Amino acid sequence: MPFVTTSNPFWGIVSRFAPSPTGRLHLGHAYSVLKAHDFARAAGGHFLLRIEDIDPGRVRESFVDGIVEDLAWLGLAWDGDVVRQSARLEIYSAALERLKQAGLLYPCFCTRAEIAASAAAPHGPDGPAYPGTCRALATSERDARMRSEAHCWRLDMAKALAAVATPLAWHDERRGWIVADPGPQGDVVLARKDAPVSYHLAVTVDDGAQGVTDVVRGEDLFEATHVHRLLQALLGLPTPAYHHHALLAGADGKRLAKRNGAQSLADLRAMGADPKALVAALRAGRLPIATANA
Repeated sequence: MPFVTTSNPFWGIVSRFAPSPTGRLHLGHAYSVLKAHDFARAAGGHFLLRIEDIDPGRVRESFVDGIVEDLAWLGLAWDGDVVRQSARLEIYSAALERLKQAGLLYPCFCTRAEIAASAAAPHGPDGPAYPGTCRALATSERDARMRSEAHCWRLDMAKALAAVATPLAWHDERRGWIVADPGPQGDVVLARKDAPVSYHLAVTVDDGAQGVTDVVRGEDLFEATHVHRLLQALLGLPTPAYHHHALLAGADGKRLAKRNGAQSLADLRAMGADPKALVAALRAGRLPIATANA
């Protein structure tokens, strides 16, 4: 079966909001979803909602319900059905198989602690890059260990880059044309030990399948786009235009994020906040409790 299938009926500009249901939406999410929603609506295009629920240890159905509730409270509507990544595992598996058949993936048995402890591990944008410990394992050893040990699947970055005939580029609204340079991120994981697919592969396949023309998301995902551009080339997928927006920060200067205890939209709703006033403030970059970084 083809690894990219879609029933997407849309044409023209298509943007999306793709939250992970691992917590309640906060003001940073609200800022980002407004950016994506308004971009599509201003162009007479379509706005999609995708739930990235592939993290079995952290995903909760109550958070999925909360996403729908919060977007309704903000007065935002999306086009078509909500797509859930958990219902698309066969499609990701087919993409993985294509990359395996091309000789671009290898199983990795290393733990995070082992990788972090490696003195030879270079640092990429997200910390220590994988030092390639399992890349050179003999086939017989790989096969034997795969039968009894948990393992992820990594992209052999050197082979992947060699398989691409020409330099790759992508366009960002704020930075212009960018030459893709995923090399510093090392042999990234495309299928996790605890999940059948990683963020990098799932988001790339889904954007292609859903016909997303413009990816509007936070600046924190800028570096990931280098990897996504490579995967697009390897899988024969189109490259959207990218719009990486500034992040919201609190009074302490830290960006609003779940791990930083950002105030949730559910909390604001319970406190009696006016959603229309909140949306207007976010669109204008005016918030007494959070400000947009330039």
